[in-house]
Amino acid sequence: MAVSPKLVQELREKTGVGMMDCKRALEESGGNLDEAVKVLRKKGVATAEKKAMRAASEGLVFAHVAGNAKVGVLIEVNCETDFVAKTDDFQSLVAGLARQVEEGAPSSPEALLEQPFHADTAQKVKDAIVAKVAKLGENIQVRRFDRYQTAEGTVAAYIHPGSKIGVLMEASCSDAGMAKSEEYSQIVKDLCMQVAASVPKFVGRDQVTPEVLAGEREIYRAQVLAQGKPANIVDKIVEGKMNKFYEESCLLEQPFIKDPSVSVQKHLASVAGDKIRVKRFSRYVLGEGLKPSGCDAP
Repeated sequence: MAVSPKLVQELREKTGVGMMDCKRALEESGGNLDEAVKVLRKKGVATAEKKAMRAASEGLVFAHVAGNAKVGVLIEVNCETDFVAKTDDFQSLVAGLARQVEEGAPSSPEALLEQPFHADTAQKVKDAIVAKVAKLGENIQVRRFDRYQTAEGTVAAYIHPGSKIGVLMEASCSDAGMAKSEEYSQIVKDLCMQVAASVPKFVGRDQVTPEVLAGEREIYRAQVLAQGKPANIVDKIVEGKMNKFYEESCLLEQPFIKDPSVSVQKHLASVAGDKIRVKRFSRYVLGEGLKPSGCDAP
């Protein structure tokens, strides 16, 4: 049957799918708009399954912190090209997924996909993603997320310009007045930027696991012995290397990015005494560990 351009346009506005796909869906459904939507959704599932085989190493790292700063989310959602990652459609989807994690508290990306989508509870999260795959023409994958919730502290986040590096942090302040101040917010923001720039693995020495410590000591001891150092100074050299390891790997012992002459711990002491405590952090780099199709990962 002949389908009017007006009806095609109406379906396009309703679904965001291309004109030719809309026309074919209307022809298949006999001009019934609701049935055409179903046709497109069914085809979208097939399209999504095919596209899921393609590499998705671009995308966004996105953070969302609730208004009371008690819940925060850091999420990485991947697509195939930087072009799609910059579209309003993709960015709005990622923001919606972060909000979903905040509200639904899923245990994993797989559990997230099965939840009713907060923006339209008639469909699951995976259906909303399928609709975007059909519209944007690229594989879209929720790779990972972290959700922090705190009763006594606060959650803060930092996204580096370009949305390829993101940090989520939980901190606390024992001074109730300071905890509500702009000064405290800036201090925690600086700490998030420190994590983004200097790549610590732990907050402090007390978080380094015995397994990691034993592994580092073994490596350093082997290095020193291979250099032919006298046995009586091996332990001293290893301890020096361990102190360097702490300085590089522990947030509190790193040189502060705004004043490298002092450590982060000393900076905190100078601006807040012992009132501020960093409890945990997560740091994401877009595509970290993923291998794009057809080329070697860096």
